Amino acid sequence: MKLNELLQGISTIVVRGSMDTSIRSITTDSRQVKAGTLFIAIRGTRQDGHTFIEKAIEAGAIAVLCEEKPHPTTTVAWVQVHTTTVIAGKLAARFFGEPSAFMKVIGVTGTNGKTTIATLLYKLFTRRGYTCGLISTVENRIGTTSMAATHTTPDPIALQSLLSEMKQAGCTHVFMEVSSHAIHQHRIAGLDFAGGVFSNITHDHLDYHQTFEAYVAVKKSFFDHLNAQAFAVSNADDKRGKEMLQHTPAKKIYYALKTMADHKGKILENSLAGLQLDIDDVEVHFRLIGSFNAYNLLAVYATARALCLEKTAVLTTLSELTGAPGRFECIVSPSEKVMVIVDYAHTPDALLNVLSTIKQFRNPAQRITSVTGCGGDRDKTKRPLMAAVVCAHSDRVIFTSDNPRSEDPAAILLDMEQGIPAADRKKYIPILNREEAIKTALVLSQPQDIVLVAGKGHETYQEVKGVREYFDDREMVRNWINKLSK
Repeated sequence: MKLNELLQGISTIVVRGSMDTSIRSITTDSRQVKAGTLFIAIRGTRQDGHTFIEKAIEAGAIAVLCEEKPHPTTTVAWVQVHTTTVIAGKLAARFFGEPSAFMKVIGVTGTNGKTTIATLLYKLFTRRGYTCGLISTVENRIGTTSMAATHTTPDPIALQSLLSEMKQAGCTHVFMEVSSHAIHQHRIAGLDFAGGVFSNITHDHLDYHQTFEAYVAVKKSFFDHLNAQAFAVSNADDKRGKEMLQHTPAKKIYYALKTMADHKGKILENSLAGLQLDIDDVEVHFRLIGSFNAYNLLAVYATARALCLEKTAVLTTLSELTGAPGRFECIVSPSEKVMVIVDYAHTPDALLNVLSTIKQFRNPAQRITSVTGCGGDRDKTKRPLMAAVVCAHSDRVIFTSDNPRSEDPAAILLDMEQGIPAADRKKYIPILNREEAIKTALVLSQPQDIVLVAGKGHETYQEVKGVREYFDDREMVRNWINKLSK
């Protein structure tokens, strides 16, 4: 594609060099530059792409898109614009042939539930005979082919490239998680969404957004930018559910368990056997557990109906499905019958949801031991809140390491300890080594007890001092169950 074709309709400040240049690839990463590449210099949170312009040219970049004039000796074509972050997604969409316009792309946003909702939608539509794409925290899928996910929402160029592959594979529907970072960083610029889904919003990512109101505003902006032909599905029971859709031009659709809504649900039974729900006056049993999953199921149901799937077909198929990996995943020791629940919960609200569900089905003799931690280089303000929640709803608590990244794991635990009430100090054990923490929780458990291992869920790594080392909570639990049973 010619550079002038890519830039058609884009507001520019300065243009230098031939706009008739043929562009073979585009990237924001100088390490991925090859002959014929358009290099887009983006100012990131940690690095400024403008410092890599010369390196990109040396690697074969044939053109540069930037916010400040490059070095005077730059010999390739270059274009100066006001904001490269906004334009990158639009150029990527154009370069890859506007793939989202040929499929129904549904974005799922909110603090908790995004992965489960997107995954269930993917499974539902696949079971109903559609070829679908999935973009999630756990994995990306093109039809039945799975690929590892590196981000909840990929960067704009990787995202458009992935959508292009989905289009070529014949996908009719794409279900994707949309993180607040992705919205704020314009990673979804250039996408044509057929619909958006809001799950809930609670305390998270304040290290990035600074205030809760700013976090809410970013989530809301996703719905503000949907077009009039799209639909917007929202949780009417969430305090911000109506606010999210306040200014959207899209068709508004609400679901709820407690308030009036377009799609109304009621929990009839909630046990280890699953959920018995009444949804729009139809009683259905689902394999998922917990009231938080009742909301996830309602969100999926409302979205599927908005996409014109027949009511009975939706409920029948949903009743057969399991959730996403590492979400309330149960492992039971064969001898002691200790139940271990591995869950991705890493916010105060998510922990409360999981622990409240556990308490609903446990008997008074069963003790709950919770193993959890907080990620490093992330929102520090939620650490004492998470600690308070876990202590309030567990009989024993073990705080441990959870992706400390560049931070000192011991310092993270000290932050968490600030949230422990004096009365709960006696139930708390700090164990920095995560494997040792899991082992200790199992060793201390009596027959029939329940152990919650929270924070990592599906993840198969720990990031320590910038290095990712293999670590899988589920695998670790199974290994120690086997060793301790011998």
